[in-house]
Amino acid sequence: MHVTHLSLADFRSYERAEVSLEPGVTAFVGPNGQGKTNLVEAVGYLATLGSHRVASDAPLVRAGAERAFVRAAVTQGERSQLVELEINPGRANRARINRSSQVRPRDVLGIVRTVLFAPEDLALVKGDPGERRRFLDELLTARHPRMAGVRSDYERVLKQRNTLLKSAALARRHGGRTLDLSTLDIWDQHLARAGAELLARRTDLIAALQPLVDKTYEQLAPGGGPALLEYRPSAPGTAQGREEFYAQLLAALGEVRKQEIERGVTLVGPHRDDLLLKLGDLPAKGYASHGESWSYALALRLASYDLLRAEPWAPQTAPGPEGQRSGEPVLILDDVFAELDARRRDRLAEHVASGEQVLVTAAVEEDVPAPLKGTRYAVSEGTVRRA
Repeated sequence: MHVTHLSLADFRSYERAEVSLEPGVTAFVGPNGQGKTNLVEAVGYLATLGSHRVASDAPLVRAGAERAFVRAAVTQGERSQLVELEINPGRANRARINRSSQVRPRDVLGIVRTVLFAPEDLALVKGDPGERRRFLDELLTARHPRMAGVRSDYERVLKQRNTLLKSAALARRHGGRTLDLSTLDIWDQHLARAGAELLARRTDLIAALQPLVDKTYEQLAPGGGPALLEYRPSAPGTAQGREEFYAQLLAALGEVRKQEIERGVTLVGPHRDDLLLKLGDLPAKGYASHGESWSYALALRLASYDLLRAEPWAPQTAPGPEGQRSGEPVLILDDVFAELDARRRDRLAEHVASGEQVLVTAAVEEDVPAPLKGTRYAVSEGTVRRA
């Protein structure tokens, strides 16, 4: 799968941008602050419905504009599709596939798949658990697009359950009447059901990633491993499979209900879990050097890329059944080579040079390793020109 044309309107710094793309390597080269990352960010947004740089959609819309548009022509085997997203901060976003009638934004997931490595990825190792949960869940959705619906259901139930708990906590603190919490059992069941599906998928994903992460880390930092992944659930137990996870979550929610009512927040569930990254017996966070942390973050992304590349696929023409995928992902390397030493730079370039489509951003041509030869675009003052 590869993107053949990218069209932007009022996205970030671009009032308008039209960029033709080809298979192989394409590098966007230009000084910092000229709009290189905005281009690859738009491709990533089509794949994940989110940005790797900001948590909300508002910064994606050009100053003074009400909405932004991102469109991409995508080739999958012998089939081409057009996917479009209209970004409306504060309101519902809109989506189209092949200029047909409007579909839900999450229905476009799976048409474009990306793996993106950027300087922000250092937070996967050094940052909060939320960074690692997001990594897992975005990769889950790339493998199984219907997981977007499961994640949405979980977040909706969590929000409603937290609202009920917060109201109970406020009433308790201010000596008001005791709220009727009889519906909490129902919310527990809904939360546990969606949470069990998420937990089952996450644990399967980690099992698939583990050998790939360890192998890639050894290639990047010989003798520095092993690199181990350990899932840390907030609901303790040894459950395996959806039904066992469901029972484990229900039991854990029952055990902490008193504390939840006192604090007004849900204390157990996938939203509070963590992925522990270890080098040997020690956690990478707090113990790994800066270079080791970079290698670990890079190993996570390259392992994700290898996992998606290895999976079978079928052309996706519309929201379809579980298992449909859109082929080899687009690999995006956003301003990363300047951050890597020569050895890691060369190893990365060798690893990805054969990718169906690789998009690179760099401040200067010298930052793009020699193995990544291909198309070059010069980006300057909001203009994109083929070099």
